[in-house]
Amino acid sequence: MSHVTPSNLRPPSDQLLADLADYALNFTAPSDEALDTARWCLLDTLACGILALAYPACTKLLGPVVSGTTIVNGARVPGTAYELDPVQAAFNIGTIIRWLDFNDTWLAAEWGHPSDNLGSILATADWLSRNAAAGTPVSAFHSSLVTRHSPLTVRDVLVAMVKAHEIQGILALENSFNRVGLDHVLLVRVASTAVTTAMLGGTRDQVIAALSHAWLDGSALRTYRHAPNTGSRKSWAAGDATSRAIRLALIAMTGEMGYPSVLTAKTWGFQDVSFKGQPVKLARPLGSYVMENVLFKISFPAEFHAQTAVECAVQLHPQVRDRLDAIERVELTTHESAIRIIDKTGPLHNPADRDHCLQYMTAIGLIFGNLIAEDYEDKTAADPRIDALRAKMTVTEDKQYSRDYLDADKRSIANAVQVFFREGTSTEKIAVEYPIGHRRRRKDGIPLLQQKAAAAFTAHYGQSKSENLTSLFTDCAKLETMSSHEFVSSFVK
Repeated sequence: MSHVTPSNLRPPSDQLLADLADYALNFTAPSDEALDTARWCLLDTLACGILALAYPACTKLLGPVVSGTTIVNGARVPGTAYELDPVQAAFNIGTIIRWLDFNDTWLAAEWGHPSDNLGSILATADWLSRNAAAGTPVSAFHSSLVTRHSPLTVRDVLVAMVKAHEIQGILALENSFNRVGLDHVLLVRVASTAVTTAMLGGTRDQVIAALSHAWLDGSALRTYRHAPNTGSRKSWAAGDATSRAIRLALIAMTGEMGYPSVLTAKTWGFQDVSFKGQPVKLARPLGSYVMENVLFKISFPAEFHAQTAVECAVQLHPQVRDRLDAIERVELTTHESAIRIIDKTGPLHNPADRDHCLQYMTAIGLIFGNLIAEDYEDKTAADPRIDALRAKMTVTEDKQYSRDYLDADKRSIANAVQVFFREGTSTEKIAVEYPIGHRRRRKDGIPLLQQKAAAAFTAHYGQSKSENLTSLFTDCAKLETMSSHEFVSSFVK
């Protein structure tokens, strides 16, 4: 047998790494629509995080790794008094943002929640800015970082959000990691790594090196998102990804080497090992597309494929609330992705299981005329009417809904619900194509998004501070010039 010795010549960096690095470093002019949407996205994302602080299952995971540890001029966690190193702060912020499944969504070949990246962006901005304002180096290993920055502004945070949204979302358009069993938080780690390394003042080579490490890490399995293993890790997976991103960025900033063909190396690269040999590619040039088209969860803390189903159920609530015992069947008509991800029968074991069950969320809407985060807890789930109604539901795919879901111009997330009674009558078939958080419904959605945030802040801080916080977002120009550490200070409790 002949043996061919492999070449040990280092190839140039994979083109995708270079493209992501160039965008993270050089893109500074998002569209006006993207910046305006980013402002509301920042408000909404913080509101989701503040809401999560009412849940002990979430707060038990927060704070320093070692109890009692605090960092001088560290990064703060909104809604708390924690002052942490940026890596652990990113875990905290990313976890509260994602806990209730109420922050923004991006649906494509690979879906995800681009505002998850705020965990790394806000922690990095606060940490850098506090130390820049104090004139202190951020660490012994990175003494040059503080000299590279005046305090970052909220505009810097908004631009970083646009870039992280874009990297995650454009990679998601045609690369379906979930279909090979990998979790979409991979893209949170990649986007956050690129953007935070650039925020730290990394060179092009350092951003590329950090990105290579992000891909080297592979990805978590999707096990914790699917029956029969659905569990609460899906609520802190994004925090884990954002914290890892900052860790990799800081490693790269020391000059640690990268791995140029991490994606394309034969046998050992990401594409061969984890992606069945498929190329990882960008579906379109990077700009502001994702932030402009991002989907907000405004009305319901529900997995996004079910948002319009719950809207339908709430519309039908007045017709069925007094006739629940007379229902023969409930027909749910949906799209392929919803069937693959959240069509679920049998016992539901925990809140994470319930908020990824199309039938459970629809039943709550029909019975109560609303859906709130508390409805996933054991107390509500014990209501026997819910499982009785779930047992009467059928789920079918509408092929047109599935086509429109993938249509780049429509990006619809359609569902329909119809209730049939034993005596032979039925409700009308209620269909909703675009949820209230869709770009096509922005005009109606933003006032409701502001109400959602105000309610979250009032519950946690009280009425007076809530009004002060929401007022920060009314004057876009004033908000953008505010230093990021002063902005975060407004949210400290």
